[in-house]
Parts: sequence; structure tokens; C-alpha cells
Amino acid sequence: MPVLAVLVSVGVWMSANGAAGVASPLPRAVVLAVVVASGTAVAVARVRRWPLFAAAAVAWPLLAAWPVPAAASLLAGLWLRGRRRIVAYLAGAVLVTAIGVMVGWAAGGHRQITMATPGNVLTLFAWLVLLPLVIGLWTRARRDTVGALRDRAERLEREQVARMEQARAEERARIAREMHDVVAHRVSLMVVHAGALEVTSADSAAVETASLIRSTGRQALADLREVLGVLRGAAGPVPPPGLSEVDVLIQESRTAGLRVDRQDEGIPRPLPATVGRTVHRVVREALTNVRKHALDAETTVSLRYLSSGVEVGVRNGPAIGGAALPGAGLGLIGLRERVELLGGRLTAGPYDEGFLVRALLPTGEPE
Repeated sequence: MPVLAVLVSVGVWMSANGAAGVASPLPRAVVLAVVVASGTAVAVARVRRWPLFAAAAVAWPLLAAWPVPAAASLLAGLWLRGRRRIVAYLAGAVLVTAIGVMVGWAAGGHRQITMATPGNVLTLFAWLVLLPLVIGLWTRARRDTVGALRDRAERLEREQVARMEQARAEERARIAREMHDVVAHRVSLMVVHAGALEVTSADSAAVETASLIRSTGRQALADLREVLGVLRGAAGPVPPPGLSEVDVLIQESRTAGLRVDRQDEGIPRPLPATVGRTVHRVVREALTNVRKHALDAETTVSLRYLSSGVEVGVRNGPAIGGAALPGAGLGLIGLRERVELLGGRLTAGPYDEGFLVRALLPTGEPE
């Protein structure tokens, strides 16, 4: 709008001086006033339109200034909606043109030739009113069409996202059903057989082992139910274990025959829930790997409180013997992703003939 206002002001000035129109005999002060009024009317046209139409109705009969009616017709095509408003604007343009014809006849000379002869009147009306009006209407229609297409594309994109979410939910439910059919059935059978062995066996060691298997199986079923509830989108999410459950993991590993010690350094303090859960996941995954690959190795779980974070490490010594249990090899990969999402760093690899998993997790506290 500021650019168009400047162009209209310059055009009116040039038209009144004869450089781009018919020279006006009116005083320069009047011409300058019309120039300023025309530019101001264009500048405020987005807020108020009537000043522009009023400026066009004055500038054409008074100075034969063609830029103002051209700009008014263009903006009328862009902004006026409804057939009645367009017809009313054309009726007003015809009235202003008729007034210009009368002024031209009264002024005579070049003004009469330009504004009062039938051929020039029709030509100027077509160029200054009809053509800009059509251009404005076409531009508005194209803009509306593009906006409608954009809205349609956004709506289709939202619908596609909704369909993807629905498909994801259906897939989660299918996975939950399959897990229940396959895993829960097998684990429940294991618990039943362990319970039967605990009751019927006369060997105290066998009874103790059966009791451990039964309690572990029941805990596995409880964990599985929690996972199935999440997959099915059940209401009321189950709060995941955190730092307070690390001792439970260590005790479970000791019960399973693993030699585990815990070492803490620094001043214990409450940790953010996400950090506590990640510490729990690191310890759980590391102890699971120890039970798979080095069940007879000595293991140390260390937790070191730093000024701006916490460091957790699980180190096991060399394994003496025994076959390793099968694994997918994806646990540490997922664990590293979880740690890095919190801005931490995880290292895992051989250490002093054993294996070390260490994670450094920031807590967001200033050093």
C-alpha cells in the first residue's frame, strides 16, 4: 500500500502538470492538496475505503487525474464483494464521468477534447474503470481459489494424520492381542508348573527354585499386563519405575544367583522423574545382559551424584564359564537413544576383562 500511494501521488502530480495528462490551470496549492489527499486515501484504503472513492470523485473532474480512479477501480475489484456493491460502484463511476464531461465542456480546449468527446469518454472509462475492476475481480477470484485449495490440502493432511493415528492404534491393539495370546499363555503355564513343583517336591533346593520361578513369572505377567494396557490405550497410565526401584533390581538379581554390590558416591538427592526412570532402565538392561552372558561374574552397580547430573555404571568381571542366553542385541541401542534424548551420554564396552555400561545424565541444575 505505501508503494501504491506514492505511485498515485506522483501520477496525480504529473497529470496535473501536463507531463502525463492535461495541464490544470488551478493554483499549485490546490494541486498539491489533491496530490496529498489522493496518496493519503490510498494509504488508508485497507482501513477505510470511502476516502479513496471520494478522492477519485474529486480528482477526475477537478484535475483529470487518471491515477486515482484507476487505483480506486482496482481496489474495488479486490475488496468489494457482492453484485450490488459492484453495480453501485459502476453507477458512481458513471456519475463521476458525467460530471467530468460537463466540466470538460465548460473548460473547453484540451480538457474538452480529453474528457467530453464521446470516443475519449468511452475509451477512458474502459481503461480507467472497467479494466482495473476486471483485473481486481480476477485477482481476488484467483486468491480465493488458492486459499480454498490450501485449506483443502490442510484438511486432507489433517485427515491423513488422523487415519495414520487410527491405523497406529489398531496396530497397537493387534500387537497387544498377539502378545497376550503367545507370551501370557506360556508364562502362565510356567507359573502353574512351578507352583505344582513347589508343592509336590521334597527337595528344599527345588522348592526354593520353584518358588523363585513362580514369583518371577507372576511379576512378568504383571509387567506384561502393564505393557498391554499401554498398547491398548487403557485409561490411567501406569507410572514407570524410577530410581527407588534400583535396589529391587539388585535384590532380584541376587536371588537369581548373581553376585551384585552397590556403591554410591556423593550426596544423594531427588532426581527428576525422567532421569530416575532412565537410571532404572540402564541398571535393568545392564543386569539383564550380565545374567545372559556372565551369570557367574562379580558385578558392581555404582551411582555417583555430580553437581549437574548423575552417573550410573554397571561393571561386571570376567565370566568363568557357562553358555550365554540368546539376545537380539538391540537393548543397548535403545538405551543409548533414551540417554541421548535427555542430553546424556552412554558408553558400553569391554573393561578389565569384563564389561562396563556407564551413563552420564544431566539433571539441568547449575554447576
